[in-house]
Amino acid sequence: MQEKPYFCPNCRSNRIKFSVITSYTQPFIKDAVSGSIKEFKDPDAIAEAEPTIQCLVCSFMGNELRFIKQAEREPRMETPTTNFY
Repeated sequence: MQEKPYFCPNCRSNRIKFSVITSYTQPFIKDAVSGSIKEFKDPDAIAEAEPTIQCLVCSFMGNELRFIKQAEREPRMETPTTNFY
C-alpha cells in the first residue's frame, strides 16, 4: 500500500476510514467417503498487483489507485492554526 492520501470516489466524504481487502488460500484434505475434514494447512496470502480498498462509510470497493487519484483531483489543504492561550 502506498503512503498517499485516499478520498472515496463514490461518497466523496470519507478521507480517513478505509479497509484493505485481502485474499487467502488455505489447503485442506477431506475424507472421500464421509466428507469430514482431515487436515488443514496454514493459510497463505495471495499476492495481488494492487490492493483492493473499501470505504468504511459507503462500502464502495475499488483498486487503491482509484482512491489515490480521487484524492489528487480534490486535495485537502492544511490550514494553519493559531493557539491563543
